[in-house]
Amino acid sequence: MQIRLSPSMRSITITSSSNGFLDLMKVKVAARHISYRTLFHTILILAFLLPFVFILTAVVTLEGVNNCSSFDCLGRRLGPRFLGRGVDDSTRLVRDLYKILDQVNSVEVPDGQKLPQSYSEFLSDMKSNEYDTKTFAIRLKSMMESMDKEVKRSRLAVQLHKHFAATAIPKGIHCLSLRLTDEYSSNAHARKQLPSPELLPLLSDNSCYHFVLASDNILAASVVVTSTVRAASKPEKIVFHIITDKKTYPGMHSWFALNPLSPAIVELFPNLNKVVFLDDDVVIQRDLSPLWDVDLSGKVNGAVETCKGEDGWVMSKHFKTYFNFSHPLIASNLDPNECAWAYGMNIFDLRAWRKTNIRDAYHYWLKENLKSNLTLWKLGTLPPALIAFRGHVHPIDPSWHMLGLGYQEKSNLESIKNAAVIHYNGQCKPWLEIGYKHLRPFWTKHVDYTNDFIRSCHILEPQD
Repeated sequence: MQIRLSPSMRSITITSSSNGFLDLMKVKVAARHISYRTLFHTILILAFLLPFVFILTAVVTLEGVNNCSSFDCLGRRLGPRFLGRGVDDSTRLVRDLYKILDQVNSVEVPDGQKLPQSYSEFLSDMKSNEYDTKTFAIRLKSMMESMDKEVKRSRLAVQLHKHFAATAIPKGIHCLSLRLTDEYSSNAHARKQLPSPELLPLLSDNSCYHFVLASDNILAASVVVTSTVRAASKPEKIVFHIITDKKTYPGMHSWFALNPLSPAIVELFPNLNKVVFLDDDVVIQRDLSPLWDVDLSGKVNGAVETCKGEDGWVMSKHFKTYFNFSHPLIASNLDPNECAWAYGMNIFDLRAWRKTNIRDAYHYWLKENLKSNLTLWKLGTLPPALIAFRGHVHPIDPSWHMLGLGYQEKSNLESIKNAAVIHYNGQCKPWLEIGYKHLRPFWTKHVDYTNDFIRSCHILEPQD
């Protein structure tokens, strides 16, 4: 087919050849209906648009969306897209899938059905059974609910194993206690007086630095005392008051009698003015004597606040972390947003303490918790202390006491090195198998693995 325009633009001749015959058709264009300018502009627009139509047709064909060959079919496909009214097939598919998933959300999953255990099994199951969309959604829901139950069971098992590992006494530490207890009964040197008679005046000398340590773990207590003495600028002025139970006393006495470092195994004397309390899962890395110069402004307890700090997990503790504010007694007496403080390295001004009713308040709340069937707070010694010491706590610089090494595996190593006291509070103690390997060396370097008692109980230095 050929199209010819007359030079005057007044007629259009269309010539076509069909079965060997030539057909002519001449169309006259009336000047009064179509001007030269209008016709020229029309042809110009068509010449501009036709290449784009060709490109769109090619793209649609290559994408496999359009299987039509006629322009009419192409118009039906592309028309809505030009007008902005069309919806992509993939978008429509996703919307339909959302509707099916919403419907299935309220469907009860049948029990006892065999479910795929992995994505590859799920994919193979779908292909081999050719499920419809609704059945696919139900199978997917069943599989996800089953896996969610498995994850919860696994997490519970991990927590139980951690609990058992944290509360159990390692064989080596138990052996050490037994061996030292036996030594106490058979060796006179293990029973010698602590401290020696000439050092007795130091027990109530307020010019000395008095530390209080409560522990029934001999190895842990030895690390606290050893690290404190090593970090001290004046170790000769350090006095330790170690409090332990009756069953541990003979072994604890034997250890410090045979490995003397400073006076130990005595009660807290009432005529002391200031002491530093240490938990048995801490390590001292810096001289603590400046703590005796800290002005507590008349307060009883100098402690690090645990509601603010770089570590958003460890240093985010408020009263609502520990107490049950659904109980009316707690809700009416405490503020859930009140800042908590750290237990394990505390400065106690005993002169200020004697003027308060802290002890009575502590015992009152213990009794109230018993009356409430232990529902006022989470188990532990800190919650009743938080109440008893309310209004008696003076915040000290956080660098004195870094917490969380027993449950925060991602503790900042640089902060650990710079802290005066590091605290392995949490389940993962450094002397347990579940302790974090990269955090243990800060503790194990203070253990004398050449000691005969330690070697005989097979307490071995961890290997990297």
